[in-house]
Amino acid sequence: MTDTLTAATAAQSACATKPWTTGTDRPFVRIDRITKKFGDFTAVDQVSLDIYKGELFCLLGGSGCGKSTLLRMLAGFETPTSGRIEIDGQDMAGIPPYDRPTNMMFQSYALFPHMTVEKNVAYGLQRDGVPRDEVRDRVAAMLKMVQLSGLAGRKPHQLSGGQRQRVALARSLVKQPKLLLLDEPLGALDKKLREETQFELVKIQETVGVTFIVVTHDQEEAMTLSTRIGVMNAGRIVQVGEPPQIYEYPSSRFVADFVGTVNLFEGRVVDDEPDFIRLAVADLPAGEGSGAAETGGLGEIFVGHGVSCTLDQTLWYAVRPEKMRLTRAQPDARNAYPVHVEDVAYMGNLSVYRLKLPGGRYLLASKANLARWEEDTIGWGEDAWVSWDDTAGVVLTQ
Repeated sequence: MTDTLTAATAAQSACATKPWTTGTDRPFVRIDRITKKFGDFTAVDQVSLDIYKGELFCLLGGSGCGKSTLLRMLAGFETPTSGRIEIDGQDMAGIPPYDRPTNMMFQSYALFPHMTVEKNVAYGLQRDGVPRDEVRDRVAAMLKMVQLSGLAGRKPHQLSGGQRQRVALARSLVKQPKLLLLDEPLGALDKKLREETQFELVKIQETVGVTFIVVTHDQEEAMTLSTRIGVMNAGRIVQVGEPPQIYEYPSSRFVADFVGTVNLFEGRVVDDEPDFIRLAVADLPAGEGSGAAETGGLGEIFVGHGVSCTLDQTLWYAVRPEKMRLTRAQPDARNAYPVHVEDVAYMGNLSVYRLKLPGGRYLLASKANLARWEEDTIGWGEDAWVSWDDTAGVVLTQ
């Protein structure tokens, strides 16, 4: 528990000054209108991004969105079709990978199977002609930091997945790069080990002070690791922000749906006041629910704050499952709707409810399992009410 709290504190304080909010600090990495084309296919499309010294920045997106291609351009393994990359104030155009102030840790780890842990970590220093005594001291210090001192004489096949991951990390850091690039660094680990290693990675990054850029498709991993997240889709950066901003205030339907689980509704503005709006929920598509003209049983949604919009404008409303309340009695809330509990998934720490509205629309609600056993919990097949606060959701315009 102590290690977990320490790691969480480190993650919160790693960039406590938040230089991206000041407008005065010079970015450590500046990506300016970078485009990469492979024939007629545009893998990265006019991406501009500033990353600051000491950040643990995550590029988050699905397969084929361009995040690994962007990372490879930073490393020098791919040449941009157009645009400019600066690292620590230096233009990287024409500079080969081995002359850049970067190191890259690949998803496969790429350890030498015939070498011991110690020799794997020392390899890069030896190739650079670092004196033998310095190599020994730096390798020993790095193995101690990643808690592998006792395994220095083992070979990769004698290690667990988590241990191999730490060897690869030590090998990447021992050369003291200014920028470490990590491509799906935890993808080969099982869920429990991945969760444990996330906190270790945050602690190590805080200890060495190197700027990390991590590519991942795992939303939970990005939320746990990063100071900021850049969400990518179809070769573009669609939102950049700190984890709470990305989760609670997504900029679009894509971000809301990609990061976490969400209930998403299309609606038309029927009441537009300075301190609230009302949305008439759009009809269900033909074939869903009990009829094409249904509103899914939701009718209207009350939004308890002003929105920059006009009457009859189409907007989207997103509300997370954990923001919803499920009760047997009708609650005193503006957004309250009768539902039928279709399914209940017990996940241990929480239960997820699949709810059906009278018109056929489905919702997801979740509830933390605070007690070991609840006698009177709402179960499968029951009729109930779902509700949420009028400030619980977010209104989206795209």
